Amino acid sequence: MVNVGLYVRLEAKPEKEGEIETFLRGSLPIIQSEKETVAWFALRLGPTTYGIFNAFPDDAGRQKHLSGLVAEELMKNAPDLFTQPPTIESVDVLAVKLPQR
Repeated sequence: MVNVGLYVRLEAKPEKEGEIETFLRGSLPIIQSEKETVAWFALRLGPTTYGIFNAFPDDAGRQKHLSGLVAEELMKNAPDLFTQPPTIESVDVLAVKLPQR
């Protein structure tokens, strides 16, 4: 079951869009190894605006993800890639449709 999530908004510095897309695509294998991360989406919302949405069964899974390698690398590279620090919002998932496993 999915009950909580994270929505992260990222605003690229000029000429950094390619690096951000490479980082997001390259994060997928790490995310796939996280049992608690039930769903993860890397999004392009506009020419320089990106987002990440992920979902978890509970807050413990969400917190584990926030202390994981992808979050660490994202924050470490934020000053070089983004015009401002990533906006990270904790959300409650009200309804969901996922593929059957």
